[in-house]
Amino acid sequence: MTDQLSRRQIREYQLYSRTSGKHVQVNGKRITATAEDGNKFAKLIVETDTFGSRVRIKGAESEKYICMSKRGKLIGKPNGKSKDCIFTEIVLENNYTAFQNARHEGWYMAFTRKGRPRKATKSRQNQREAHFIKRLYRGQLPFPNNAERQKQFEFVGSSSPTRRTKRTRTPRPRT
Repeated sequence: MTDQLSRRQIREYQLYSRTSGKHVQVNGKRITATAEDGNKFAKLIVETDTFGSRVRIKGAESEKYICMSKRGKLIGKPNGKSKDCIFTEIVLENNYTAFQNARHEGWYMAFTRKGRPRKATKSRQNQREAHFIKRLYRGQLPFPNNAERQKQFEFVGSSSPTRRTKRTRTPRPRT
């Protein structure tokens, strides 16, 4: 169900799969986690309709949404309005993100070591196969309007560690 009061947000990033070591890509109906950093099929558009963590994930190049079939397989669909295409974004304790299907609670988007989609009926939130890191698309700057953020980090050498002495307070005179 969509929320009419919340503002719709659209973000662009890549999803890095913890198990395959590659990025999720939407190549037509086929969803895999075999894309290199910067691959045009790995650029994902993540849309939110409601206040909270419900999202729809669409491939920017293929314009297909990541959805789940009734059997728990990941597929690409041209229309992402059904509940099969909505995922709940869960930030885990280890700072990874898991995507749970909105229709089938307990079904997670997951990939094998070879980057093939894992059947959602066999995936759990605490498994490595369902863990992702959101990464900016190669060449995309986090804050394009802020020139300070675009500067590279500079490493500054430090001297040897110094010993801290305990400071004592001098008592104030009473007035």
